[in-house]
Amino acid sequence: MNADQVAALRALLAPTGWLDRTGTFARALRHRARTPGGLLIVGTPGYEPWHMTAHLADESRLTGIPELEPTLVRWAPAAGAPPHLSTGLGRLAEASRRETLLVVSPQVAPPELLERVDDVRRLGATVFALDRGDPELDGIAHESLAVPLAGAPVTFDAAQHLVSTAAAETPEPDDGPRHRRASAIGWAQPGEDPAQPASLRTRLARLLDAVTGTVPD
Repeated sequence: MNADQVAALRALLAPTGWLDRTGTFARALRHRARTPGGLLIVGTPGYEPWHMTAHLADESRLTGIPELEPTLVRWAPAAGAPPHLSTGLGRLAEASRRETLLVVSPQVAPPELLERVDDVRRLGATVFALDRGDPELDGIAHESLAVPLAGAPVTFDAAQHLVSTAAAETPEPDDGPRHRRASAIGWAQPGEDPAQPASLRTRLARLLDAVTGTVPD
């Protein structure tokens, strides 16, 4: 998903309130990420948040914001793994007040993860959670963003795109070009009344088709 596609998706989501949710979460994350290497990201034993780590690493590099450079904390790093893939759970026990932990979990957090996250909070670090709506994890986190499995207009991966992009953004006084780009994709199809906008689900489906190359831009 490139910058134009993210911008188009954001324009589609504007009426749903999801941009406000992801933007608020992302701004808080950026505000708390104060130390290069101090933004820790962890998933569950069965899910490693590669996507979120890669998104934030790209945004950090492209925007020159070293505080957004993430450290992926892994449950079982392989022996001989390169440095950026070799950080184990012991790193959480070293978390400080100037550091931030982002838990990315599309599954219910298991007890062993909840215990470690609670320990990190007790050490004084700020805890963020991006999940499906996990009451126990959200109860530990200082800030949380839930992407429900049913009813949300975005996928869990798309939400990670939106958060990482918003975290690196400088607010713009005029976002008109974004809306023009979104409207230029052509949501009205032959036989449809362009004065009657398609449903959000239909428009998102068309955006997905455009992103994957199923239909021409």
